[in-house]
Amino acid sequence: MKTIGDLGDLRGKRVLVRSDLNVPLDGTTITDDGRIRASAPTIRMLTEMGARVIVCAHLGRPKGEPDAQYSLAPVAKRLGEVLGAPVTFAEDTVGPSARSAVEHLKEGGVLLLENLRFNPGETAKTDEGRAEFAQALASLADVFVSDGFGVVHREQASVYDVARLLPHATGGLVEAEVNVLRRLTRDPQRPYAVVLGGAKVSDKLGVIGNLLGTADRLIVGGGMVFTFLAAKGLEVGKSLLEADQIDTVKGYLERAEKGGVEIVLPADIVVADAFSADAAHDVVAVDAIPADRMGLDIGPESSRRFAEKLSDCRTVFWNGPMGAFEMAPFAAGTKAIAQALAEVTRDGALTVVGGGDSAAAVRQLGFADTDFGHISTGGGASLEYLEGKELPGLTVLDGDADDRAGDA
Repeated sequence: MKTIGDLGDLRGKRVLVRSDLNVPLDGTTITDDGRIRASAPTIRMLTEMGARVIVCAHLGRPKGEPDAQYSLAPVAKRLGEVLGAPVTFAEDTVGPSARSAVEHLKEGGVLLLENLRFNPGETAKTDEGRAEFAQALASLADVFVSDGFGVVHREQASVYDVARLLPHATGGLVEAEVNVLRRLTRDPQRPYAVVLGGAKVSDKLGVIGNLLGTADRLIVGGGMVFTFLAAKGLEVGKSLLEADQIDTVKGYLERAEKGGVEIVLPADIVVADAFSADAAHDVVAVDAIPADRMGLDIGPESSRRFAEKLSDCRTVFWNGPMGAFEMAPFAAGTKAIAQALAEVTRDGALTVVGGGDSAAAVRQLGFADTDFGHISTGGGASLEYLEGKELPGLTVLDGDADDRAGDA
């Protein structure tokens, strides 16, 4: 894939950058600015080259029309603070405000357009449905830089169609993400462990199936683990369960045993009366979950066991918390995994935190980004890459088969 250096002299040119600035908000307060900080280096590089930088991004899931709660205005303010330079904010995406702001944008200046998803053309399902919006976006710029890794698995106007209309390159963030994921899929150093958590096993079925041919160990926690426990014939009480996936999980357990892949499941579970920080809770053995209680975290013995299974690893990919980490009584398992990864990182292992809730969890629990080898900005994109799928936002940048996730 072409990089920014391949675009030549960008001084004075209008560069449209697709960033991923989809940060969590509490009202208008940003609660985790990780994606903004990760996006800043590419934007800063372009300003130093004298480009007129037009940043576009989405926030949340508005229904194709303006919605004040999803405005990128707070993001523009924080981006300016991170860059140490003012960021102009356009109050629309391709309308009069955006066009006037582009016209007045100076060399080295930065403009952030309003939420892309305020326009239905951004997420339309057909080329025809996206065409008009993509044309309008492309008309704002001379070249396009794709730097929103969290959306490269989406065939959307600002990700896919604009790249077909303008000279384009990969930004530094996407380049770094792809390089790390290649290391996970092409001859990783061993032992190689994959830690999976989060709510639903169905979200990760494809990646589990693919990793059974790659990883040495698959460590499972979070809400998805109860489908694994049910597949082994255990009572899971009122815990999260996808009963329609039990047979599929049974098949994976059989495949793992035949293929020599170690699947590590919890030995104990923190169970509670309700999904609440104030709920009565205690630790039970994994084969003794009461029928009237729900599991909300892995237990202390499981935390020790999982950490031990990670201690000799040279490559680790982690996606999904071990429990309801947002509530203090159920955060210990996730913290134990983060601590184990930090320790093997210091020993020289490649550790990748796979975005989404995992990235939010490690920061909320007091870990620094530098405690890990890489914190991905795209949970869904990372999983689809590891699943072996083609990511439209990557394949459109270059026809070279080596750059296609499906060939990884």
